[in-house]
Amino acid sequence: MSLWLKWLPWRFIVRRIARAQGFLDPIALMGHFHRFAQPSEVAEPIELLRAGAVLHARGLINSRVIQHNLDWVWPYWVTRQFDPGDDAFVPRAFSLTHINLTHRNWTAVGLPDVPDLPVVDPRGLVTPFLDEWSLDGWLVTEDGRAILPSRSKDSVQTEETTDGVAIVTTTEAEGLRLLSRTEMAVANGETVCRTVYEAEADTAGWIIVSLRPYNPEGISFIHDVALAADRSGWTVNGNREVRFGETAARHHVSTYHGGDVFIHLRERTDQREGVCDVGMATAAAMFPVTAGAVHRVTVDVPLGSGAGPAPGGWPAAIDGCAELSVPDRRWQELYDIALRTLVLHSPEDVYPGPYTYKRFWFRDAAFLIDGLIAAGMTERARRAIDRFPKRQTAFGYFHSQDGEWDSNGEALWTMQRYVEVTDTDPPAAWRKAIEQGARWIIRKRVGGDAGAPHAGLLPAGFSAEHLGPNDYYYWDDFWGIAGLRAAAALMRRIGNGVAATEFDKEADDFASAVDRSLAANEARLRRPAIPASPYRRLDAGAVGSLACGYPLQIAEPDDPRLLDTVAFLREACFVGDGFFRDMIHSGINAYLTIHAAQVLLRAGDPDWADLAACVADLASPTGQWPEAIHPRTLGGCMGDGQHVWAAAEWVLMMRSCFVREEKDRLVLAAGIRPEWQRSNVPMRFGPTPTRFGNITVTVKPEGDSVEVAWDARWHGEAPIIEVRLPGHAPALPEVGVSAVRPSREGRR
Repeated sequence: MSLWLKWLPWRFIVRRIARAQGFLDPIALMGHFHRFAQPSEVAEPIELLRAGAVLHARGLINSRVIQHNLDWVWPYWVTRQFDPGDDAFVPRAFSLTHINLTHRNWTAVGLPDVPDLPVVDPRGLVTPFLDEWSLDGWLVTEDGRAILPSRSKDSVQTEETTDGVAIVTTTEAEGLRLLSRTEMAVANGETVCRTVYEAEADTAGWIIVSLRPYNPEGISFIHDVALAADRSGWTVNGNREVRFGETAARHHVSTYHGGDVFIHLRERTDQREGVCDVGMATAAAMFPVTAGAVHRVTVDVPLGSGAGPAPGGWPAAIDGCAELSVPDRRWQELYDIALRTLVLHSPEDVYPGPYTYKRFWFRDAAFLIDGLIAAGMTERARRAIDRFPKRQTAFGYFHSQDGEWDSNGEALWTMQRYVEVTDTDPPAAWRKAIEQGARWIIRKRVGGDAGAPHAGLLPAGFSAEHLGPNDYYYWDDFWGIAGLRAAAALMRRIGNGVAATEFDKEADDFASAVDRSLAANEARLRRPAIPASPYRRLDAGAVGSLACGYPLQIAEPDDPRLLDTVAFLREACFVGDGFFRDMIHSGINAYLTIHAAQVLLRAGDPDWADLAACVADLASPTGQWPEAIHPRTLGGCMGDGQHVWAAAEWVLMMRSCFVREEKDRLVLAAGIRPEWQRSNVPMRFGPTPTRFGNITVTVKPEGDSVEVAWDARWHGEAPIIEVRLPGHAPALPEVGVSAVRPSREGRR
């Protein structure tokens, strides 16, 4: 910036212009806004500000279009959210932006290692390209009846995983049936988003393939559409192709001022192309349906990324993964779907979602990669970790978003997690990044007055975990301690004992600072529960402090501070058995509910199963969880409609039911529910990597007894095995034993 620009009185100019136009003073407003938070280097990460601006820009357009054209066929979320008789209704009044707050649900389809992720909404609306237009399927009969899935409350949707990932949506009404099946396929050497529409009617009618200027977030402009000369497809906005499996018998196009193409379907005049300067062009390709016959139309959208699927496709991607076998059909189905969700969202980097969150965060990556490892996909995990050093700044900061001080701990912990379960040395390309990352944590800690509640902690920062305004979050500190421990272990592994000793000593000092701060909190709050920061009362943000128990295991399973934190959250912040995140999310959070369930399972509290069952019940019909769930509609109300972190947590939860690592031992069968034991159905999980080696655990109920067996390939000496089957006395089998029948509690 030139010197004269630097010294220009920008604040005075901005204030003068704002006041002259009758606006609030933005400088004073921001000053007041920042007073609600602790002083911090970064007020809010620019990445999140940018994402929020894009979301609300779309919402502003929605407010200009949707409410003034409610006779259009809109997506499912609009149909529900704009209906005054629906629980999803949201009054618009003074809201400047209209955003999907009630049904943020969609499911991605794809192929392993292909970055394209088309999404399908709860009524079969297909959005082939990220944040662009969509395709919808309708069935209209000659006698005036119609199936418009977005207006139906009774559609059935499932995810098929037999041959990959396909979303099937079926709507029936008045003797009519419309089914759509969407998946990604390879056609003539290129990847396509393929939807097959299947219709059946008791009278003659039409399958309508309609081009829609919107997606699950709202308006997405279509300026022009042209039917191919042979009537076998469209060109959209001059650069996208849509191909029909047969020629369109009739075709209509409309513009914004002409209304939705739906109202023109009975016109006999055929339109071949249309241009809309507003960007709201709609089109309908019509294919005849004979009474009593089933008719199918295939629609392919070439994705054009040039990336082909991984060799071997889905069978190779899933082969060798940890298999789960439990009597609960839904829990089993959710696990099988979660595996595929993890594969789809790890083409190179790992992404926490296919749409809103299709970008990288170290925070999400720690859990996603741990889920990959738990499922046995260690090479896929390694590929993602290999990209970590490229994201490190010259100062050692693992950067995905500004002002978030947990990222270094998460990166180092994840690297150590991979190294210990694979029993390998850290690759040479990681070593400098590991040492620099640890030193960044050491330098970043706050000094100053030793008596201050935040002395020795990491600085105040913005938390994308939505714990609240900038503050000294214990979430960051627990990850920082874990990161230093991980760096020490990694340095020790490569023979750098000096650095290992230094990092362990710094971790001890860091942990002591946190303990001093927590002791002051206990006196202040008059209970041991851990708040979000040393300057906060107990509130929903305390959920971040569970990290000391899960996944980091800094706290012992029976630590009173940890268990009282869960007790507080369940008393004050749960809706039923689901954790309700009332800050930002304002919805039930599936993955954080599982965090609480993991803490309870580790402590031997059977209530963990109620929390896990709640999460299973909250899954969408396609086996997915949005980031936050509306407590009335049970649809998504925040974030991505398919939150991959939640899928990873389900994998990790199922693993913990069978095997959990605790310091020098493996704890087996702690989550085998009593009703499963009564089923007399064998159960199994594995092979799954642990720090001691790969293990498969089998649980076989046989009459009045249950056998717990394991098959393992240890890295070295066998660890201590502790069998904690619910309803039975703990068992500590001798080394070399690979199966036990624990005695029931009350019997020797």
